[in-house]
Amino acid sequence: MILQEAFAVDPWALREVHLDLGLLAQTESLFALSNGHLGWRGNLDEGEPHGLPGTYLNGVYETRPLPYAETAYGLPESGQTVINVTNGKLVRLFVDDEPFDVRYGELRAHERTLDFRAGTLSRTAEWVSPAGRAVRVSSTRLVSLTQRAIGAIRYEVQPLGHNARIAVQSELLANEQVDVTSNDPRVAAALENPLDAEYDNGRDLSAVLVHSTKRSKLRVGAAMDHTVEGPDGVLTETRVFTDGGVVTAAVVLEPGQKLTVTKFVAYGWSGTRSLPGVRDQVWAGLTAARQTGWDGLLKEQREYLDDFWDCADVQLDGDTEVQQAVRFALFHVLQAGARAETRAIPAKGLTGPGYDGHAFWDTEMFVLPVLTLTAPDAAANALKWRHSTLPLAIDRAAQLGLKGAAFPWRTIAGQECSGYWPAGTAAFHINADIADAAACYVSITGDTGFDRGPGMELLTHTARLWRSLGHHDPRGRFHIDGVTGPDEYSAIADNNVYTNLMAQRNLLQAAEAAKRYPDRAKQLGIDMEEAASWRDAAEAMLIPYDEMLRVHPQAEGFTGHQIWDFANTEPEQYPLLLNFPYFDLYRKQVVKQADLVLALQVCGDAFTAEEKARDFDYYEALTVRDSSLSANTQAVIAAEVGHLDLAHDYLGEAALMDLHDLEHNTRDGVHIASLAGTWVALVAGFGGLRYRGGMLAFAPRLPEGLTRLAFNLKYQGRRVSAEITRSTAKYSITDGEPIEIMHDGERVTLAADKPVTRPMTAVPPRTRPSQPTGREPLHRRPTPDAT
Repeated sequence: MILQEAFAVDPWALREVHLDLGLLAQTESLFALSNGHLGWRGNLDEGEPHGLPGTYLNGVYETRPLPYAETAYGLPESGQTVINVTNGKLVRLFVDDEPFDVRYGELRAHERTLDFRAGTLSRTAEWVSPAGRAVRVSSTRLVSLTQRAIGAIRYEVQPLGHNARIAVQSELLANEQVDVTSNDPRVAAALENPLDAEYDNGRDLSAVLVHSTKRSKLRVGAAMDHTVEGPDGVLTETRVFTDGGVVTAAVVLEPGQKLTVTKFVAYGWSGTRSLPGVRDQVWAGLTAARQTGWDGLLKEQREYLDDFWDCADVQLDGDTEVQQAVRFALFHVLQAGARAETRAIPAKGLTGPGYDGHAFWDTEMFVLPVLTLTAPDAAANALKWRHSTLPLAIDRAAQLGLKGAAFPWRTIAGQECSGYWPAGTAAFHINADIADAAACYVSITGDTGFDRGPGMELLTHTARLWRSLGHHDPRGRFHIDGVTGPDEYSAIADNNVYTNLMAQRNLLQAAEAAKRYPDRAKQLGIDMEEAASWRDAAEAMLIPYDEMLRVHPQAEGFTGHQIWDFANTEPEQYPLLLNFPYFDLYRKQVVKQADLVLALQVCGDAFTAEEKARDFDYYEALTVRDSSLSANTQAVIAAEVGHLDLAHDYLGEAALMDLHDLEHNTRDGVHIASLAGTWVALVAGFGGLRYRGGMLAFAPRLPEGLTRLAFNLKYQGRRVSAEITRSTAKYSITDGEPIEIMHDGERVTLAADKPVTRPMTAVPPRTRPSQPTGREPLHRRPTPDAT
């Protein structure tokens, strides 16, 4: 656990007030800076000590073989692993020839602050060297949200009490030594010295390096330049070698004097451009950053984030910790996709190497709903990346004997990289997840160009997959058999409810798109018969229901399985997948993460209110939350069915997943989907936001511990605002034509600068459901007696 006392609760920053060397890896993830193209982990400037060094470029990876004990048709042959590229954030300090190292001498003070509004990571330290020389060090770093190739650092040092001979060394370092924690030797081989040197050069205070990856043949360029400010007599020197470059500034400082080094770093990569092309790309980016200057970069960063927060901020009264956490979450979600620009949004963003840097279905189902309503350009770019991989998905479907497109379960570049076939082959729901994200993006933004272009292609090819994968039984019902739904503790099941409902929506969306754009339908080879077959399959989709228990089974026959022996499962045996065979998990009623409950959220119109309440209570007793993707979904449905205090508990779990290291793997990077889920739990849970019939619909309610919730949404060119208290809900738009929304089933017309207030609907209290023994969420307040 990351102890909260190490962090001040600040509504607009994450501030670490003392340094804990035992938590370096975790804090490096929390303090990571990124823009979706470039990611810098929050390592100390001097690079040592470190938990896990990391500099990442989105889309740069190394391939590795995926050998199997037994060969089988259709299994992927190669994996992809994100690599640590050239480190440009290193700034080493020497005080009278002794290196600044927090493990030695005396560290009198140390503070780091991640500022969500400025978009910077700042650090101050007072250190006394083993020889007794005291200095104050301050640094500020940023990864630019406006100039995507650029990271920059301002580093200042001044002596305290006595003069000191100071040397500051700024470095570019390729093939940095990384401690490989994986037991897989193939991963270790991919990560150890992954870059081959191709070019190095330096002049004045600048240096450039160009490398290429050994197997994936991607070319990576990095360049740095500097300005140096200090008293007369500063000596500078530049040295460049095969895997690095060092710029040194040295001077004797008197008390009250400072040496300031400002560092600009540019990155670029390509799988096709020549060495001169990549080299000149980073030089050009570096020159542009130098022209902007440090103050200009700070100004651009602040203005970009001011615009973002103006439309994306969430205000919460009654839980200061979650207020901080939701802004921390939104900041990292924005960083993950702001400038990805036709690249993936990985599950860990660019904050660490967790999950090998792969993107999953998390992006479309958890992250894009947030970005679509707060930063729609970032959502569009993520969807365009998926569209760019469509030819590979079509090839994968053909390999599996199917029509349409089968998108990968996990990937960096678009090829399937999962050697675990129940997920990599059978988790077909990702195709409907992608289609739904595309359709929602179009509905919310009104982007008709995307709709008739990439959007329609995604809908068409995913619909063809479902029509090919499923079949009509003798009674005319449409089945989708042998698939893995969101719950990875239940694999190769027939008629998973979530999968079938999402496929049903996908088929209808594709048919509607063909009707909307007949010319595009003709280009895509869609005739009236094919579109009709999509509608037929959707209308006949089988949605299992257990009449005896009066609940929906997660998949056909699920409620007939033996219930897992939760009472005799020890706390240290979670997560179950690390302590029990999948065979045992697959044949029992135990749920890793929300599956049927996720269907209640995203396909809510398919269920009655009574069915939702019964289904939620039933699956609460089975869900162990061995996945970070579960708590936010459970929060949303708990709020909808009336378990408001329980929803608050699950909100806390989603919000503090990384800040409290609840899954014990924050060291590998933050959980971007769970962070996005913090927003979802607040806005879709307590705000009750749904999208129904082409309208925004709200059904707000607040738990006892919260007194006010306010948020903004970008919707069809407008900013829609909602402010919810315990007695009223106020809605407004700031510009654009009037629109209609729903408040608790009532149609409400909003016009610019004419707020509308409606009373809150009382939520009848409900008996709190039970969870598996030892898997209850942490209460955020004493729970009142059940009624």
